[in-house]
Amino acid sequence: MNWNDLKNWADYWEQLRTALLEPKVDPALLEASLREARAKMPVPVLWLLGKTQSGKTSIIRALTGSPAAQIGNGFQPCTRSSRFYDFPAEMPVVRFLDTRGLGEVAYDPGDDMHYCEAQAHLLVAVMKVADVHQAAVFDVLHAIRRRHPEWPLLIVQTGLHELYPDGCGHIQPWPYAADPLPETIPLDLRRALQAQRDALKLLPGFAPVRWVAADLTLPEDGLTPPDYGLKGLWQAIESLTSLGLQHQLSGDREVQDLYARTAHQHIAGYALVAAGLGALPVVDLVAVSAVQAKLLHSLALLYGQHWDRSTITEFLGLAGAGIASGYLARLLSRAVTKFIPVWGQTAGALWGASSSGATTYALGKAAIYFFARRKDGLNVDADTLRRIYAEELERGAAVLKDRLRGKST
Repeated sequence: MNWNDLKNWADYWEQLRTALLEPKVDPALLEASLREARAKMPVPVLWLLGKTQSGKTSIIRALTGSPAAQIGNGFQPCTRSSRFYDFPAEMPVVRFLDTRGLGEVAYDPGDDMHYCEAQAHLLVAVMKVADVHQAAVFDVLHAIRRRHPEWPLLIVQTGLHELYPDGCGHIQPWPYAADPLPETIPLDLRRALQAQRDALKLLPGFAPVRWVAADLTLPEDGLTPPDYGLKGLWQAIESLTSLGLQHQLSGDREVQDLYARTAHQHIAGYALVAAGLGALPVVDLVAVSAVQAKLLHSLALLYGQHWDRSTITEFLGLAGAGIASGYLARLLSRAVTKFIPVWGQTAGALWGASSSGATTYALGKAAIYFFARRKDGLNVDADTLRRIYAEELERGAAVLKDRLRGKST
């Protein structure tokens, strides 16, 4: 891109339109750029420790909204004793590391600690409250915290209903944040919860430890609500990290539509990759546009729309040059910033990350409106689409702020 682009918005819009329609980029070079971008914006790791059937997969399902079957098919081996699950798979927002067979075989956490040394953001221990045999979990937690006293720890106690008296359901409101545990909790359950907590009172390390009790079941299990304790779980995660994962995975609170939530997760993943590209010393507009083109294609598939030349042209025509001018203004502002010695290099990289990520986020949100209206057979209003883009541009920058801040802490 050069300064002559300022003279003719139409030429620039055509350049961006062409990049989105048919990205002219060598796949090997694009993949190399993506690897470097992910190094700039690494995927955070939530390391799940616990015995088999302790409820680790239920936690992943509740946090992501992903079906249990999809999670089971999505795990990939990463060490001799562990596997990982990236979500969303194509452009992940978060990686879950699951240690298998804990307590069933001799387990040395050394390999997993080495894997997580540079990337684990949160250690999550999962213990079924009715299972009194947790020595293997306790031993591993002691070993990890002796080596990494600075790692925050979240301990999730699961399967609460297994210790409910006959005819008892979930206690409302959720009472498990209180210390001491209130007497409204059934006696056997309260004693079991407290016994596990007392067993880890002398845990090494100085980083905070949070306890959460949750009962995350499937609707067909008949327990209401099936996501009992999920709000407390999210509050604990957000208090122990600075990544803003809840918004990246769940979207706005008012969004209940499954399509919109799934689309939001894809948009967050692609926006983070674009932010990584923007943080590189030289921003490759074609690479950023290629990522955006992949995002739009994935959203079209999600909403059952044909993402062909006709549909792309319609979308870009409705979006108008207003989006192109905003996109160019941000890139040029970043270029100007980089000319300032020392400070400009750092600020320019942060600006590029925010700009590239925010514009990708806004483009995806505008596309949701476009695809949802088309799916329902309704007209797409150009002014509404552009307004959504403008509003989501600022929101996208706010979403990325937590991840950019978390990356540096």
